Amino acid sequence: MKRGVSLLEVRNLKTWFPIRTGLLRSVTGYVKAVDDVSFTVEAGTTVGLVGESGSGKTTIGRTILKLNQATGGDVLFEGKSVLPLTEDAFRPYRRQMQMIFQDPFGSLNPRLSILQIVGEALEIHFPEMTREDRRARVAELMKQVGLKVDMMERYPHEFSGGQRQRIGIARALAVKPKFIVCDEPVSALDVSVQAQIVNLLQDLQDELGLTYLFIAHDLAVVQHISHKVLVMYHGKIVESASAEEIYENPQHEYTRKLLAAVPEIA
Repeated sequence: MKRGVSLLEVRNLKTWFPIRTGLLRSVTGYVKAVDDVSFTVEAGTTVGLVGESGSGKTTIGRTILKLNQATGGDVLFEGKSVLPLTEDAFRPYRRQMQMIFQDPFGSLNPRLSILQIVGEALEIHFPEMTREDRRARVAELMKQVGLKVDMMERYPHEFSGGQRQRIGIARALAVKPKFIVCDEPVSALDVSVQAQIVNLLQDLQDELGLTYLFIAHDLAVVQHISHKVLVMYHGKIVESASAEEIYENPQHEYTRKLLAAVPEIA
């Protein structure tokens, strides 16, 4: 799909979680984690979704991928409505839409080698691949994310945080997706490593034509990687503009507070 064409469209999305109280656990209200949110993501671009913890930004990413159930609204991928689909009908879309998780250790099974972790998706989505084919594909992915091929026999605890996040990226890339939700992929990493991972994501986008929804609370990181920025507050998008416009001329008071919180490097 050519850059500039809408790959993903979120329409009036709502994800509400019931509040249950009393002995009968009756529903007495709702936490409106995502409340009537709409935006589009153009192919080959990065949309940054920024907000403080609890603003609902991760819930948006998980709802798009049907990891959370939507209360209302819809998500269109390449013009096709995906939220009403059954799990079986949605399975082909899981190859096209992947996720990089925030915790590079907790998201990796400690009992499996890297070959098994990255190769698992290949077994599910490409059952026709032989063991040798899967091994060759994992080796290719290891090189693509900047890791040595012989490392794929090791286990997650043998890697640093930055290396584990590279493994998480390799796993997301395994099935050749078009769209990736990056859920705070650098927030658990040291500052020096954060830049390396962000640069890797940008290089992969240029090389593979990937499209990202980049979720973060750090405006400095979002500014560096994003073409468009969405500011989220209490379940709603309160501002949407290019990265340059957001930083040079923020319109919403909450955006200005987020910018004021960004530390300045002397």
